[in-house]
Formats: sequence, structure tokens, C-alpha cells
Amino acid sequence: MAQETSLVTGIAGRYATALFDLARDAGQLDAVAKDLDQLSAMLAGSADLVRLVRSPVFSRDEQARAIAAVAEKAGFSDLVRRFLGVAAANRRLFVLADVIAGFKTLLSHHRGETVADVVSAVALNDAQLAQIKSSLSSGAAGNVVINAKVDPSLIGGLIVKFGSRMIDASVLTKLNNLKTAMKGVA
Repeated sequence: MAQETSLVTGIAGRYATALFDLARDAGQLDAVAKDLDQLSAMLAGSADLVRLVRSPVFSRDEQARAIAAVAEKAGFSDLVRRFLGVAAANRRLFVLADVIAGFKTLLSHHRGETVADVVSAVALNDAQLAQIKSSLSSGAAGNVVINAKVDPSLIGGLIVKFGSRMIDASVLTKLNNLKTAMKGVA
């Protein structure tokens, strides 16, 4: 537990650790992870929901009622509902996205997984993701889980964040490096 606590920090880390501990003790890690994935998708898809959890304009009671209604409609487990109620009562809904990320970090660590964030200019197909996973697995202890994201501003190539390492093989970075080098020549 002491090792896991150091994986996430701050307010969000404390809430993520508390939720993780409760879920682990109740044997509901998978159910809570599923609910949090669904909540994360809801936050990504609804500007109104983001405004609700981030805005101090809404009262504590308004936030609590609204997040309870969202949790009820989504069919979240009792543990996640109670957790969201406590977060709303303590005016901590604004760190919800960070709590979800912290929970995922703790869960991956608990499962012995190493997470690699891969950002590419275009969506990678399954064969490409499998090749990246295979390459990263040779230097990792345990299973490698890939979080793939798309960022068209990279123009081409990809950025891989793996543990404490980052490999930036994007065209955007190469162009920026070339631009910097050319400024030095002039």
C-alpha cells in the first residue's frame, strides 16, 4: 500500500487511493474501473458535465444532486455512487478526471502492468499497436498496456511515454528542431 500511495499525489491522489482501497477491499476493482471508464467517457463527451464538476458557481447541493442523477442513470455501482457523493459533499468534483487517472495508475500497478502512452498523428491499426507492445515488452516487467491517442498536429510519427522514458519521433518535433538549428546558423 505504501508503494501504491506514492504513485499518485495531491488531492486527486488521496481520493484515488481511497477509492482504490475501498474497491480492492470489497473485491470490486473491475466493476469500479468499468464505472470510471464510463464516467471518463461521459466527461469527454459532455461540456455541460465538465462545467458542472469544475464550476464553483454550482452549490454543493446542486452538484451532489446532479452527479447522483448522472450516476443513477448510468447504473454505477453503489461504491462509485457513494464515492461521487462524498466528492460532491467535499467540493472535490473538480479533480474527478485526475482521480480517474490516479485510480487507473493504481489498478495497473496492482495488476503488475506497465502503461505506455502512445500518441500518433493518425490512428494506429492493431498490427502496429501489437508491434509497439512487443517492442516495449522486452524492456518491461509484466504486461504492457497501451493507451493510444491521436494528435494530428504531430504531422507524422509518434510519441511514446513509457514509465519515466519518453521517445519523441514525431515530424513536428523534427521540424521544430530543424527550425531551431537553422536559426542558430543565421
